[in-house]
Amino acid sequence: MSSWPNTILKDFIPNVAKLTLVSDPDCLLTEEKLVMELRNRGFDLIEFNDPIEFRYAYESKYRSIWDRGEHTDLVVILRLQDAELATLPYDLLQAGRKLSFSLGDLFPNMSYPVVEQLDRSLLDSLFDAQKKTSPDRMGENATKDFILRHVFGVAAELSSTEVELLRFLLRIHYGSLAIPSMLADRLVEIFENSGSFKGWSLSQIIPDAEQFFAFIQERWPIFLENLNQANQVKEDSDAYGLKVQGPVALPFDHQDIRVYIDNLFVEGKLTPVDLPGIDIEKDSWILSGISAAKSDGEDLRVSRLFDLVEAADLSMDSIYTDWIAFAMKWAELSALIHTANNADHKKRYSETGQKLNSLFADWLETHYASLINLPPSTPAMLHHVPRHLARYIEDLPAEASAQAGQKSKKVALVVIDGLSLDQWVTVRNIIQKQNSDLVLRESATFAWIPTLTSVSRQAIFSGKSPIYFPSSINSTNSEEKLWKQFWQGHDISKLDIAYKRSLGDGDAEAAMDSLINPAKTKVVGLVIDKVDKIMHGMQLGAAGMHNQIDQWCRGEYLTSLLNYLSSHDYETWITSDHGNIESIGKGRPTEGAIAESRGERVRIYPTPELRSQISSTFTFAREWQPSGLPDDYFPLVATRSDAFVNEGDSIVGHGGVAIEEVIVPLIKVERRT
Repeated sequence: MSSWPNTILKDFIPNVAKLTLVSDPDCLLTEEKLVMELRNRGFDLIEFNDPIEFRYAYESKYRSIWDRGEHTDLVVILRLQDAELATLPYDLLQAGRKLSFSLGDLFPNMSYPVVEQLDRSLLDSLFDAQKKTSPDRMGENATKDFILRHVFGVAAELSSTEVELLRFLLRIHYGSLAIPSMLADRLVEIFENSGSFKGWSLSQIIPDAEQFFAFIQERWPIFLENLNQANQVKEDSDAYGLKVQGPVALPFDHQDIRVYIDNLFVEGKLTPVDLPGIDIEKDSWILSGISAAKSDGEDLRVSRLFDLVEAADLSMDSIYTDWIAFAMKWAELSALIHTANNADHKKRYSETGQKLNSLFADWLETHYASLINLPPSTPAMLHHVPRHLARYIEDLPAEASAQAGQKSKKVALVVIDGLSLDQWVTVRNIIQKQNSDLVLRESATFAWIPTLTSVSRQAIFSGKSPIYFPSSINSTNSEEKLWKQFWQGHDISKLDIAYKRSLGDGDAEAAMDSLINPAKTKVVGLVIDKVDKIMHGMQLGAAGMHNQIDQWCRGEYLTSLLNYLSSHDYETWITSDHGNIESIGKGRPTEGAIAESRGERVRIYPTPELRSQISSTFTFAREWQPSGLPDDYFPLVATRSDAFVNEGDSIVGHGGVAIEEVIVPLIKVERRT
């Protein structure tokens, strides 16, 4: 545990007060390891957002415990300034002790508006740097420079060569380190003032990973041609039709740069190019960037991806973003394995996956509950997604007016039911071929467990944990109502909200024309159930899933839908309610009527005692602790690639806790300008 959480933890001694009210305007109590430690000490954390929701959880879960004379350590977190604690209900104020924490207390000599922009995972580095250097009071620019130097490891004023700039950009964008926009602007300002990088499109490639990778991609074939022919590179970028401004030739072969290039091709961030007539040695570092004989190139890529995933340093101490970064690599590997027919690769993949999913299930048991109340600025879980979109709309007016109203105030969320992250790779590759003007900004998020449609998809459309929709947890029929309730709570008129499910076939544009009025409809929620339908009829395993999804994508329904939404200025996001995994039957429980839901990868029981009767026989399954679930909802979830079906039967299913089911795609769609 690093030192800044310790300054907070010293105030949390168990059994001191049954109720603690915390003013936490800067979301400090959302830091994952801090939340874990509080839970380890016996504290329950609950967020006060909506008074009615809070009262329901408070009365149903905690008040009754206290009335029985039992003790709990309940922490109620408010994203409010200290003075605003007084707005809480009177009975809470009477019963609870009050604490407050803020970034201003942790970093008293730094500019608060700058520090506030940092992802909370970066505060460790900043706190350590503050301890070592004891800085005097700093203004805005001095704070920015201090953070850039000590957190991001760049002294911009000392970087004067192309190699230094490229090395920094590769480290930031390959490592997915999110630089806040005000720090990116500061970097652009310093680099431009230095005069060393005239002609570089710094304002594009510093803040934007996609633009940076496009910048690299355009220059890779030029570098290869130059290697091949020893030609003079033309200095004029127009001669090559480059879209992203900057120097034509880049020093890809510099030792500090080439170390990144191979991984960028292997992980799918860059695309290999055709280069006829070039003679390449078998162990050349440029091999992964050339689409020579397809099978040779893919074998090399599979081999390198295996090396990357097997070298991943995952453990019980990993944080959720470590798992997301890993899942993106695992998905690239999975997509290659399932769309090829190499028995050795499949065997190695299966063995690696079993070990991986055992560790992931252990990790989820201790960490999953700490994800539920993370802030929606970067959605860690699916119920954060609509809250993230709502922030976009609410934060927009000032930004929009500053840009003369050019920005959209409309959002569309496309939920592809059942789409796993590796199947997204297949979908992405086809969309990019069908329309290169669509930019797909890829990330991933955690589904709700159990990974069932009625649990996880309702969490998406309601923006809530399942504990708040107990009466509809076994059905999806309340989705439209929950979606509209969520947005009406954010001051959007019911008439400006649209929802439609059972999409995926026919004419996407015609379906949208009959559903929305682009001049008026501000919020659109859509469910494509094509993948889920494919899954539930699938006899041919994961390979068959990829094949059928590929066929469906070639019909251009999804590309047509995304074109329609982006051309009508909707900020469009794609996600999925859960993934799926090819599984082998380990026996079907004969429990009569005691299970309330009988899935292939999960069974739901009304009491823990009934669940225990079955779990003692089916040792491959785990009794899932119901974090964020209703009181009478006790899942028994399958782990690894096992299923509650007849011994030896092969299925593609969901409901369990495999990485393929739990970590799902979260994609922002933009139109290339």
